[in-house]
Amino acid sequence: MPDFPLPPLTGEHATPAPGGVPDFGARDIGVVVVTYASAATIERCLAALLAARDVARVVVIDNASPDDTADIVARLCRRDPRLGLVRNPDNRGFGAACNQGATAIAQPWVVFVNPDAFVNRDTLARLVDCAMARPGAGLLGVEQRDERGEPDPASRRADPSLREQLLSLGKREHLFLGKDPALAVQPVDAVSGALMLLPTVLFVRLGGFDEGYRLHAEDLDLCRRVRDAGYEVVVANQLWVTHVRGVSSRRRPAWVELQKHRGLWRYFRKFEAATTPALLQPVLFAALWAHFAAVLARQLWQRLRG
Repeated sequence: MPDFPLPPLTGEHATPAPGGVPDFGARDIGVVVVTYASAATIERCLAALLAARDVARVVVIDNASPDDTADIVARLCRRDPRLGLVRNPDNRGFGAACNQGATAIAQPWVVFVNPDAFVNRDTLARLVDCAMARPGAGLLGVEQRDERGEPDPASRRADPSLREQLLSLGKREHLFLGKDPALAVQPVDAVSGALMLLPTVLFVRLGGFDEGYRLHAEDLDLCRRVRDAGYEVVVANQLWVTHVRGVSSRRRPAWVELQKHRGLWRYFRKFEAATTPALLQPVLFAALWAHFAAVLARQLWQRLRG
């Protein structure tokens, strides 16, 4: 049950149709924000979303934050009827919480935004423009920039491959596709999960996020399934969002790394294992978890050095 009543199926662009059923405009956007220990950024994030053009609804799913994230959102809910809050009693994981929030979205477009991402007023509306002008586009993203304005190479990604990672000794440069300045809308394998926009009907048809991922790689999985369904995954190169990376992750770096590695193995099992020789699979499994151990050792060493 929602901690704070979710807004009714109305918005600033919705008008009652005959029989009292809301009639949403073709451009109306519903936003889902999943929070965990996001008190430092959530108010700025929501202020930007509620000021954005064509946003008719914003649903926040809080995954049992140990700080006052949910209390901040509850206070903001009293100021704007488009905003709703659900407090989960435990951390359901990112993908599961996204799916939970999407069930409250009736708008034709659904966008998933991280609580440490700050949109510009026209970004989402212009992203819908891109989608409507390109019928084959199934999932759209924008360029991610840090607070200094530096682009994040993870904005445009290739599909990950454990086999290629092993052969390249863990180097990741090949995963980042780079920006094509000749293209306003650039097809890619995957976009950053910090901001992803889809037609709501397509998200429902695909069954939403795979809830078997707890954190990380669920965005790569969704992009892969969008493409497998015959749609494009694209980045609108002229649009961008400020993304302060890892605000929540800094509280539990070892747990986050565990979920990253678990997610990569699940992704491998779903999309790569069938074409990987059986004798190579245990080698990849061992290499993946050896890398996890090395990351933990580095984190511990950095903590000891203070």
